[in-house]
Amino acid sequence: MPIVISNASPIINLAIIGRLKLLKKFWGKIFIPEAVWKEIVIDGADKEEVTEIKKADWIIVEKVRDQNLIMLLMQNLDKGEAEAIALAIEKNADIILLDETDAREAADIYRIEKTGVLGILLLAKLKNEISNLKQEIENLKTKADFWLKDSLIQRVLREAEEIP
Repeated sequence: MPIVISNASPIINLAIIGRLKLLKKFWGKIFIPEAVWKEIVIDGADKEEVTEIKKADWIIVEKVRDQNLIMLLMQNLDKGEAEAIALAIEKNADIILLDETDAREAADIYRIEKTGVLGILLLAKLKNEISNLKQEIENLKTKADFWLKDSLIQRVLREAEEIP
């Protein structure tokens, strides 16, 4: 099984649109650092989607050992993103799940393969786990208040063969 690390955004946003289980389907288990668990479950305790996330025993919380790396990464990233990237490096992860541009750029510096919520939904479409990617993107925008560039949406919908 590949080693997959996630930041908070993909987990939260997939849970909001009822697609959290795609992560388990594609990768079996997901590792998250303590700061991401805190961001999702403690800071977001009042949010509806947290109940499902807390029940997901395939989401495994791990402590990051390299505190110096976290401090270095936190010059440009929030704690959850910094810990997720540090954990990906420590575990020699196959992929990291990130949405934020700054975090994705940091993952590139460390040559960590990455995808985000949109990439996960595209994979789901290509593997016939969802039938209508455009609707899932609309759900992301309306239910999760998730912002995406129109050009990115168009590119992904073309790749999914939902538009010419």
